Amino acid sequence: MTTEVLVGTRKGLFVMRGDRQGPLEIASRHFVEMPVDFAAFDARTGTYLAGVTHWPEEFKEFAPGGLFGPHMWITEDADGEWQMAEGPAFPEGIDAKVEKIWCIQPGEAEGEIWCGVAPAALFRSTDSGRTWELNRALWDDPTRPNWQAGGGGLCLHSICPYPGDPSKLTVGISSVGVLHTEDGGATWERRIKGLPRWPEEAPDNEQVQCVHSVHRSPVQPDTLYLQFHNGVFRSDDAARTWNSIADGLPSDFGLPMAIDPSNPDRAFVIPLVSQVDRVTVDGKVRVFETTDRGASWTTLDRGLPQKSAYLTLLRQAWCTDAQTPLGMWFGATSGDLYGTADGGQTFYEAARHLPPVHSVRIGKAADGG
Repeated sequence: MTTEVLVGTRKGLFVMRGDRQGPLEIASRHFVEMPVDFAAFDARTGTYLAGVTHWPEEFKEFAPGGLFGPHMWITEDADGEWQMAEGPAFPEGIDAKVEKIWCIQPGEAEGEIWCGVAPAALFRSTDSGRTWELNRALWDDPTRPNWQAGGGGLCLHSICPYPGDPSKLTVGISSVGVLHTEDGGATWERRIKGLPRWPEEAPDNEQVQCVHSVHRSPVQPDTLYLQFHNGVFRSDDAARTWNSIADGLPSDFGLPMAIDPSNPDRAFVIPLVSQVDRVTVDGKVRVFETTDRGASWTTLDRGLPQKSAYLTLLRQAWCTDAQTPLGMWFGATSGDLYGTADGGQTFYEAARHLPPVHSVRIGKAADGG
C-alpha cells in the first residue's frame, strides 16, 4: 500500500509518498523558504491544510505587497496549487495578532475544522478551512490574565474532538493546562485534577500547567493520554482526573506522543533527557510502548539509531495511521524521518537530510482514505 506523509519543516512542506514499508520519496515541496508549522489532511473532504509563517511583520516596510505572519493555505491537490484562506485572524476590536498556527484538527460536524494558535486562541471553520471564526468564550476566559507561556510560547497545541458529539471538545494549552467544553465552545472548564501543580498552593485558575501533548482515543473517547512537562498521564473520565503512568520510563520529560487509534490501551512516547537537554536519552532513539494503559512500558528500537544519536523531536512531529498493523512516522530537528509499518516491531529510515521537522501527519492513503 502506498502511503502519504505530510512533513512540515523550517523550510517548506514536503509531501512524501512511497510504500508503507518505506522508504518514502519527496513527491512535491511547497512554501519553500518559509516555516510550515503544521500541515494536515481532512479525509472527509479530501482537503489539505497548511499553517505557514511568512516573513516577520517588521519586514513590511522593506517588502511592500508581500505576505507577512502566519497564514492558512488549502488545496485538494497536494502537488498542485494552494489557495490562501481567510484567516485565522483576530477580529477588529481585539488587540492581538496570530503569532503561529500550532494545530489543525478536523472536527465532528460537517465541514468543521479547528485551529489552535499562539497566543492561546481557538478558531473554528465550518467550510473546510476557507474561513475562520474566533472562539470568543475561550479568548474572553476570565482567568486569561493569569495564563503564562511555556517554552514554546502561550500556545494552543492540542485539539481533541469527541467522536459522535460535536458539542464536546478538549484542548491543551501551554502553560495553562487542559480545558474542556460540553456546549460547543460556549463555556469552558479547566480539567487538571491529578496533574502536577505549580504553585502548589495556588487555586486551579492560577496554576501553571505545562501540557505538551494531549490525545483522545477515537474508540473510547473518555480515555485520553497526555505528555506533561515532567510526567506522562492518562485520564479515564474525559480529562476530569489524571493518573500518572510514567513509571518504567527512562525519563518523564518529552514533547511528542502518539496513540493507537483502534486500541485505547495502547500509547507511545519518546522520552527526552530533560527540559534543558531536550535530546533522546543516552544517545539512543527509542520508542516506548504501553499496551496496558501505562501499567508497563516496552522498548521499541529495532532499526533506530542506538549510538551517538542525540535527536530532538518537537511535539507535532509524530503521527500514526489507522491501518492494521499500525503505521507510525516521526521526524527530528536533524531532518531525519523514521517510520514503521508493523506497529513498531521494526523501524526504517523514511527520509534523510530534510530541514528541521516541525510536524508530521498522515495524508491521503492509496485507497483515498
